Amino acid sequence: MIYNYLKIAFRSLLKYRFIFFTNLFGLTVGFTCCLLIFVYILHELSYDKYNKNADRTYRVTRLFRNAETGATNLNLGAVAPPFAPLLENDFKEIETITRLFPVGTTTLRYNDKVFNERNVYMADEHFHDIFSMQVTKGNPATALKDPYTVMLTEEMAEKYFGKEDPMNKLIGMYDDQSFKVTGIFKPFPSNAHFHPSILVSFNTLKDSAVYGERNLRTNWGNNAFYTYMLLPANYDAQKLEAQFPAFLDRHLDPGAPVKASRWTQLSLQKLTDIHLHSHLDSELEENGDIKRVYIFSAIALFILLIACINYMNLSTARSVLRAKEIGIRKVVGAERRELIFQFLSESSLITWMAMILAFGLTWQLLPFLNNLSGQTLSISALFHWQIMLPVLLAPFLVGLIAGIYPALFMSSFKPIKVLKGFMKTGGANISFRQVLVTTQFAISIMLIIATAVVFRQLRYMQEKSLGFDRDHIVTMRYNGGLNERYDAFRAELLGNTNIKNTARSSRIPTGRLLDAQGSSIQRGDSLAPTQADIKYVVVDHDFVPTYGVKILAGRNFSRDYGPDTAGFIINHAAVTVLGLKSDDEAVGKNFTYGRRRGKIIGVFNDFHFESMHQRILPLVLVTPTRPDYRRISVKVAGNNMTSALAHIESTWKKFLPETPFEYTFMDENFEDLYKSEQRQGAIFTIFSCIAIAIACLGLFGLSAFAITQRIKEIGIRKVIGASVPNIVTLLSKDFLKLVAVATIIAFPVAWYAMNSWLQDFAYRSTISWWIFAGAGIIAVVIALFTISFQAIKAATANPVKSLRSE
Repeated sequence: MIYNYLKIAFRSLLKYRFIFFTNLFGLTVGFTCCLLIFVYILHELSYDKYNKNADRTYRVTRLFRNAETGATNLNLGAVAPPFAPLLENDFKEIETITRLFPVGTTTLRYNDKVFNERNVYMADEHFHDIFSMQVTKGNPATALKDPYTVMLTEEMAEKYFGKEDPMNKLIGMYDDQSFKVTGIFKPFPSNAHFHPSILVSFNTLKDSAVYGERNLRTNWGNNAFYTYMLLPANYDAQKLEAQFPAFLDRHLDPGAPVKASRWTQLSLQKLTDIHLHSHLDSELEENGDIKRVYIFSAIALFILLIACINYMNLSTARSVLRAKEIGIRKVVGAERRELIFQFLSESSLITWMAMILAFGLTWQLLPFLNNLSGQTLSISALFHWQIMLPVLLAPFLVGLIAGIYPALFMSSFKPIKVLKGFMKTGGANISFRQVLVTTQFAISIMLIIATAVVFRQLRYMQEKSLGFDRDHIVTMRYNGGLNERYDAFRAELLGNTNIKNTARSSRIPTGRLLDAQGSSIQRGDSLAPTQADIKYVVVDHDFVPTYGVKILAGRNFSRDYGPDTAGFIINHAAVTVLGLKSDDEAVGKNFTYGRRRGKIIGVFNDFHFESMHQRILPLVLVTPTRPDYRRISVKVAGNNMTSALAHIESTWKKFLPETPFEYTFMDENFEDLYKSEQRQGAIFTIFSCIAIAIACLGLFGLSAFAITQRIKEIGIRKVIGASVPNIVTLLSKDFLKLVAVATIIAFPVAWYAMNSWLQDFAYRSTISWWIFAGAGIIAVVIALFTISFQAIKAATANPVKSLRSE
């Protein structure tokens, strides 16, 4: 019996090739989109789960708040260095704890090979107890135990040593300090939340002039140490968290009048939650977002739903062609359940064929998706039995969903009526099909609106005035070797007419403002502490003019006043939080920041130092008492960039011959801030086009069905003189009503969803009415074009043929 069903199904599909291929195309595209998105989702959900103890590994995070108001000032994924040993000592339930310190860009040397390396981290000997490393050479338990030792990835080892055995070789770092290679490991997988290429022994810091062993035990302010702990299996981490306030009060300045737990807080964050659920002020790498996973999951389901609706509409449209076949089957004794099974076998056959084709398309399209999303996705993620089993069951489920309505509908035909040619359907059936098409177009319109809003926000961020001049600024990492010779270096640069200015700073725009200290402002004749959270950046005298920042009151730092270290320049946002009435009032006020005392000498305009996800923060610029810079910014004339870069490089090599020259452009740095939104916009566009294309197939099916039902009516209207435009208008208006209903449904849903998405930006565009109007017009035009094809064909047909059977 099953063989007979399949044989008849094949015959039926081949007989009505156009409808068959249309159904197959829609389902294949739907399955392909689902598989592509499913691979992406599996990858996002798999982050850090490759670690053997991932389910019981936690990262320690630290939050800073205003002791009086309770408002959060800073929420960091890293903590101060003393926390790790103290936590391990005070809480015996902690099995092991490790610290990771990101060094940043570091120059490495071996013989004549000199490179700047970015993914360099200090790690202690317990690192391998928490993170599953694939060590190919060396002992992971001892490789990082001794100071001045280093582990390299296989790529790094080959880069510096070629085919030589790297073990026990010496490599130069940090002013030619030699480090011994004690281990080689495979690169961390793509689904790790950080990717070290070089691991340096943490114990090296104990001999460091900057840190030293005493600093590692007492420095509570340097919150740059990422700390991970391993807890016992099935241990409730909240029990440990509940003891952290008392721990803080016990160790952080216990004699202070304000308890430490009032202004700072420690928390535990599960390792496997970092990638999708952590959006702290300091992260090792850019994380994903669980919202994005939800959005793309919804898109995949929407597209598959549209494909299923297509099958329903096209199958019911085909019902007229198969009416007599169904009538004869019933006359010769076929029961309804047998007909239902027959039609379901056809739908399952098509869905299985679509799934096979979808796997091939997914494999072919994954490189394109990787390029678009910046991911390293692989179809092998599907080849696990826990994943493959539901994937293989999907065609049966989709076949059931897509085929059940056509099966019930067509199996309900009365044999006497269909054999006599009376193939009329009730209003309820038409109504249900109309609901299906309305749903399709509502989803399509929502996707059109979402795409428009995403691109409008991207354009807004690109075109909005940042409050400073970001064009033609070249940035480089500052090198301590310039400390004594910077004036000569600067003079050499400015000797070229293509160089307008140069400046040094601890941070540059596009970086995060993480540094803050306590402040006091003059109130009457005395200084009063403020509750304001004011960030700071260390700059030299040329930072403000180099970036074109506008001074609103007072003056900039000036070499006429020597180092000018007793002066502060604040932005307008700082003036506001300090409770001052105007920028002019702020100038000349006595001000203390941290341990520095002086006066506010100037006020500059608010500008976007960070991305538009963050609000403009109160900011103070200070000059250093000793060189404390990390970046150099060079303002270049835009008319000869090539010559300017060549001059900068030659000057760099003259003063720093042992350090490779590397640079970035400030405007490119800002574009990098919004890469994820740009990728999201591109993906939205592609899936919107796919959804609209599939929805058009559904509308095509319903219009074909409805026009077939009215073919004799059309013939009579033509006989009595109706023109082709009259008939096309008559046939189109009912379908355009469906699109109008779809817009009414889609508009509020789309507004709510995109308004929620925009809340992630502190500075955002508005959702204008014309976006909704444009989406509705696009939907109407597409629908009209789709319907007109069938309507014009019916209106121009010979009425004699349609009326001959009466």
